[in-house]
Amino acid sequence: IHSIDFIKKSTTRIENTFTNLGIQIMKAIQIHNYGDPNVLNYEEIPIVHPKAGEVLIRNRAVGVNFVDIYLRKGIFNTPLPFIPGKEGAGDIIAIGEGVKDFSVGDRVAYIETLGAYAEQTIVPVHFLVPLPDNISYETAAASLLKGLTARFLIRQTFQVKANHILLVHAAAGGVGRILTQWAKHLGAIIIGTVGSSEKIRIAKQNGCDYVINYNECDFVTQVKTITHGQGCHVVYDSIGKKTFPGSLDCLRPFGCFVSFGFSSGLIPPFDILTLLEKGSLYATWPGLTTYLSKRSDVLSMSKEFFDIVSNNIVKIQSPFQLSLAHAAEAHQRLESRELTKATVLIP
Repeated sequence: IHSIDFIKKSTTRIENTFTNLGIQIMKAIQIHNYGDPNVLNYEEIPIVHPKAGEVLIRNRAVGVNFVDIYLRKGIFNTPLPFIPGKEGAGDIIAIGEGVKDFSVGDRVAYIETLGAYAEQTIVPVHFLVPLPDNISYETAAASLLKGLTARFLIRQTFQVKANHILLVHAAAGGVGRILTQWAKHLGAIIIGTVGSSEKIRIAKQNGCDYVINYNECDFVTQVKTITHGQGCHVVYDSIGKKTFPGSLDCLRPFGCFVSFGFSSGLIPPFDILTLLEKGSLYATWPGLTTYLSKRSDVLSMSKEFFDIVSNNIVKIQSPFQLSLAHAAEAHQRLESRELTKATVLIP
C-alpha cells in the first residue's frame, strides 16, 4: 500500500512539474529495460510536436503484433528507452511543415512507425495512409501491418498463382488468416499448420484446404502424403526454430522457403549447401520496411489491401480490445497463443 501511495505521489509531482513548465503530457507505454511483459510501463510523458514531413496522430486504436514482443525482448537492440508499437489508426491533430496531402481532422492509419503505444504518435507522412470511411479504426489497427505483410509475401516475395501448393505455418494466426484468404482468392491450394484442434476450424474457415496440428503429428510426413510426394511450391514460416528444417523437407525442387518470424525462437545458423541437397531450394527473409521504401508503394499496397477488405475477399474479425494501460496483458495473451483473433489497444 505504501509503495502504491509513493507511486501516486510521484506521478502527481511529475504532472505538476510538466504543467508548471507549460508542457503538455500524455499517457504512453515505455520500455526502460528489455524483458518480460512487466517491463511495459504505463507512464506520463511530454507530447512532442511534429517536425517537417510529420503529423501528430490522436490514436483511436493501436495494433499489437509479434514484432512488438521481439522489440520488448531486445532482439532488435532498439535504443532504450522507447515506446513500442508499429501501427495504429486515428485522427490528425497537428501537421508539420511541408505536409500537403493531409489535413487536421483526417482519418488515417499508419505502419512501420515506432511509438504507437501512446495516446498520441508522431508519424512520418511516408508511412501514413488515408483511412476509408468504411474501415473502422479498430479494423485498421488490427490488420494493416499484417495485411501488408501478407500482401508482399504472396504478391512479391513469391508470386502465388492458381494451383500453386502453399504450406502456411501458424495458419490461424494474424498474418496466416489474411494470407490464406488472399491466396485462396488467387486459386492456390493451401496446407496450413496450427497448434490446437480449435485452430483447425479457424484455419479451414479462412481458406485452408488441409490443416495439420503439428503438435499431434509430423507435419512433414503429412505434407508429403497430401502432395503425393511432390512437395509444395512455397513454405511461409513465421514460427522459426520449431518448424525448421522440416519446412525445407516440405518443398519440391526449386521451391521457396520464406521465413518471416520466429515465435518459437530464432533459426540456428545452417550450411547453405543444405539448400542444394534438398532440391536447389530458394530461401529468403523479407522485411516489410524494404517493401515500403517508396511512398508510391505505401499508398498502392495499402489501397489494394483496403480494397480487398472492403470487397469481402479478406474478412477481418473484430479484434479483442484492451485499454492501453493493459499492454502487458496483451503481450501475455499473444505469447501464450491464448487469443484466436487480433488484439488492439485503446488509448
